[in-house]
Amino acid sequence: MTPPDLFPEPATTLRRAAADLELDVTVVPGGESTAVSAVSPPPVPSRRPLSVYLSVDGRHLLVSGWSRGVELIRGGTSDPGDVVRAAVAWGEGKSLGDLHALFPFLASDERALAHEAGPDAVVALQWRRLREEAADTPGFPEFGLLVEAARTDPVLGRLSVFSSHWVLGVSAATSPRAAVEVVLVPGRDGRPYRVREYLHPDLETGEERLIGEAGTAGEAVALAVAHLPAGIGPAVAGPDEPPGR
Repeated sequence: MTPPDLFPEPATTLRRAAADLELDVTVVPGGESTAVSAVSPPPVPSRRPLSVYLSVDGRHLLVSGWSRGVELIRGGTSDPGDVVRAAVAWGEGKSLGDLHALFPFLASDERALAHEAGPDAVVALQWRRLREEAADTPGFPEFGLLVEAARTDPVLGRLSVFSSHWVLGVSAATSPRAAVEVVLVPGRDGRPYRVREYLHPDLETGEERLIGEAGTAGEAVALAVAHLPAGIGPAVAGPDEPPGR
């Protein structure tokens, strides 16, 4: 028999808890996780059903709530009733602050709180973190110059941005799944700044899809802006699904 301090399969545990609480939820097992949601459509359509995983030791239910490709809440508890109640509250659209107050086992990081606040807050956080990253890398001043030139530009400074191996990717939406509009590469070791279409060169051909080269960070930013669609920005939320390209 299963020891009383170990959970059986999560879907069974959660269905029993929902029945005991007389809460109407949908429990769908799938792969390593179980999706739990209220039956009625949530008022926040972008919120995915709460994902629940069994901990390695079998004694806790691990919870994760995602929206537009971003994990907004996570936590773990040994009370399946709390998981069911949290799934209902999450589906009802309760704020992250309310969820934390109701269910102390749930937590959200700075990125999640910014996404809840809206695209402007996300963009501000992204640029702040990039400036911190540049400040922590004094041996690569070209990267810092590129970050500052892009941040202060009236077009790029309002778009979503991220860094991958010192390369800046710019998107029109704040979701990690958003399509990259343009990529800026800092100069180094005498090489010019570069602007290209995609984040990484083609794996098979090594083709960089280069838009152009520039001698300074400001010139690279101007070249990138000229490549963007007219009227782009400020950044918007979403999308929830992978881009079509």
